[in-house]
Amino acid sequence: MSGSDARSIAVLAPGGIGAPIGGLLTRAGHDVVLIDQWTEHVEAMRSAGLRIEIGTRQAPEGELVVPVRAYHLYELASLRPSFDVVFLSAKSYDTAWLVELIRPYLAPDGVLVAVQNSLNEEWIAPVLGAERVVGCVLTGGGELLEPGHVWRNRSLDHPYYTLGELDGQVTPRLAELVELLSDAGRTRTTTNLLGSKWTKLVHNAMGSALSALAGKRIWELVDTPGFLPRCTASAREAMQVGVTLGYTMEPLFGMPADRWLGSTDAAVAELIRAASSGASEGSTNMVQQEIARGRPSEVTGFLNGLVVRKGVEAGVPTPINRSITEVFPRLEIGEISPDVANLGLVAAA
Repeated sequence: MSGSDARSIAVLAPGGIGAPIGGLLTRAGHDVVLIDQWTEHVEAMRSAGLRIEIGTRQAPEGELVVPVRAYHLYELASLRPSFDVVFLSAKSYDTAWLVELIRPYLAPDGVLVAVQNSLNEEWIAPVLGAERVVGCVLTGGGELLEPGHVWRNRSLDHPYYTLGELDGQVTPRLAELVELLSDAGRTRTTTNLLGSKWTKLVHNAMGSALSALAGKRIWELVDTPGFLPRCTASAREAMQVGVTLGYTMEPLFGMPADRWLGSTDAAVAELIRAASSGASEGSTNMVQQEIARGRPSEVTGFLNGLVVRKGVEAGVPTPINRSITEVFPRLEIGEISPDVANLGLVAAA
């Protein structure tokens, strides 16, 4: 990776997560381009700059309009850029083709940082080489409200990014990337990337799909009959899969993995309530955002569905996660609408 003063940076698929990265890095003086397939989004950023709202609705921190360099995907061929760092913030189902697209434009010593949920590093590394991939665990959210307008729905001081090498080493390159990304939000390193990624997957699997099915946020559902048994069972299944596969699991909501495997519904409810502290009023999770837009979600392929597939690999039964993946396509195609009654469609714990 080139020296910090000369780094050429791209944010690929700059939506609710990637656009604030691109805008804030640009504002800090870095050489950044934002590349997207949504025509209206690119044109809005070109004509009026990128509008970034920061902070929760109950405690907004302000709004920025940052002039950014935005490009359509088709312009890459004529521009023929060479990027030292690419931040990929696409949905997991768009990862494979976008990695192939950007591969010719990644410098020989360049690095792609997968700022995504799920375990995308597993299918990125065979294409680019493991030595050219760094993973990122997201601990903050964002929403693309309209073309050229994003909402970073936590405080700038909220921890947003945890970066790690695939082999767990703390390298000079990793330190450089942490320094760089810190201009877009609080960033730290991990020596346990895969365990951290799987722990985040447990978090997403236990709440995101069920929240979308019910049309409420996870902390609004803790007193809803039938929710906690399904939520807790989904988390236990995913935790057991991770432990069996040899991941070193990180604490989730402050509770170690071994306690999760034997946790009570009441304990999970208290943890969920505690974890909701600081969340914004009016925010939605990434699955709910995709359902609202009529787009496919990551649930069946890359969240609960990945738990099921890895469960088969590990020999661990995952009936709750499997049931979620069987029900969820009905929501995606509009056969059912978000409603708490949908929780009854998921197998009982």
